[in-house]
Amino acid sequence: MIINNVRLYQPEWPEQKKGLRAIEIEGDTITKVHDSPYIEEGDMVDGNGRVLAPSFNDSHMHLLRYGLLKKELDFTEVTSWKEMKQLVEDHYDKLQEYDWIFGKGFNDDKFTDIDHLLTAKDLSEIQVNAYIFFMHQDGHECVISEQAMELLKKEEAFEKEPEEFKEKDEHGNWTGRFKDTAVHYIKHHFFGRSVEDAKLAIESATPHLSEHGITSLHTDDINFIGSYPKLWQAYTELEQEGKLPVDVHLHHYIFNINDLHDYLERSTKRTGDGTEQVKVGAIKIFLDGTQRLFTAAMRNPYPDAPSTEGTLIYEQDQLNEMVKVASENGMQVAMHAIGDKAIEQAIEALEQQEAHTTQLRHRIIHAQTLAPDLIDRLRKVKPYIETQPSFLLEEWDKKGKWTPKELLPYCDAFQSLISEHIPVTLSSDLPIGSINPFVTMHAAVNRTDLTGKPEGGWMPQEKISLESAYQGFTLIPAELEYMEAKKGRIEAGYQADFVWLDQHPLEVESENLHQIQVLETWHRGKQVYKK
Repeated sequence: MIINNVRLYQPEWPEQKKGLRAIEIEGDTITKVHDSPYIEEGDMVDGNGRVLAPSFNDSHMHLLRYGLLKKELDFTEVTSWKEMKQLVEDHYDKLQEYDWIFGKGFNDDKFTDIDHLLTAKDLSEIQVNAYIFFMHQDGHECVISEQAMELLKKEEAFEKEPEEFKEKDEHGNWTGRFKDTAVHYIKHHFFGRSVEDAKLAIESATPHLSEHGITSLHTDDINFIGSYPKLWQAYTELEQEGKLPVDVHLHHYIFNINDLHDYLERSTKRTGDGTEQVKVGAIKIFLDGTQRLFTAAMRNPYPDAPSTEGTLIYEQDQLNEMVKVASENGMQVAMHAIGDKAIEQAIEALEQQEAHTTQLRHRIIHAQTLAPDLIDRLRKVKPYIETQPSFLLEEWDKKGKWTPKELLPYCDAFQSLISEHIPVTLSSDLPIGSINPFVTMHAAVNRTDLTGKPEGGWMPQEKISLESAYQGFTLIPAELEYMEAKKGRIEAGYQADFVWLDQHPLEVESENLHQIQVLETWHRGKQVYKK
């Protein structure tokens, strides 16, 4: 097949080549790029001068959670407790005692009809004896019912979760609100969807990915299904059924070294192993919490909470051992680290000779608070940094509450990292950040929200180029897959993953980047979306 008469956007070209091109495709691979017009017998698609560019590889998301939002109870648009209760009533035909009730995406900070954050006592208004689990919008906090807490009290292993992540009232009793790894424990141990439920959720999510030009992704889903084998089965069955229009790397989240040993003993698959479309990703480890809850581990007190510096989940020797064992067994490691203290801990683990960081291409997720000494150490060890610039859309004016003034210039320091040749990916953290890569690129290039605030950009010295932003969604994630010679470019020998755009990225004012639209998405040589 030939796709004729297209304009190419290749972000790594020093000078964008003018004129039209023809892309020759055989099976799922680009076999040649010709000058256009190209005259040849056979299947020919006329691009009519439209822009063709590499499609997107989102290196950090939670696809199953996003799909469940589409399939199950979604609170993301709820603005009051009354409205939230009504949604539950409308969603469930009849609420029975000892049912499980799930909901995701609430933000009770914005509720105007109650003067406190939701607790287990409030959930009793829905059904006194139901097992209720509601997840906060950012995924780092949940509220559960009193009945669900009774189950939790029987879990001896839950005692190992940091006490800071278990909210208590003035009498020392749980309120029903839990944070960070305590949330992950509840999701992982109390309920897991069936393989069929997971498949339906993934199917409900993938059309939205295709609409935004995403053809590859790395996802952390295990806590929403309960086991890695079930997760693997769901994705590979969809692939076999021809219902998976993306390539996926499935991360394995662990709580401790025992979880890691269990996976290594149970499975022979290591990072990069798998089928054509479904492969093993990284071992995922949470090192700290989040800044909104003052649980991200900082080296200095929070300006708005001077009594705390956040929480480190592991001792350094515990983390070192997990990274060492994973590395010695051919597994990449991806570490969630937001505060500078957690990032420092991640760096120390990656500096171990046994980590083989360069060879295995380990990654640090978020790395939102840096400092000159940390950037210098990152420059030497060069892990991949997974950033989520779309968070800046709503957080830029809150950074001063979370970060000492002298460190603000090192928050979300995208350009400083790139200048030191530290590889940086752009990603969504879906469903928390924007699914639209052009919104994420807008935030990275402009460092403003979509209305242009703050004028000139927040910490403008950390703006990055459009080229760097686009590579962060294409070539750099491909390196994490060891696929940089096969994915992320429109060149002979590369996988035929591309998008047709309504505008050329270089012909759009930077403040309008988020307005670029995907007209078509092609995955492995097949059209999977058309506007």
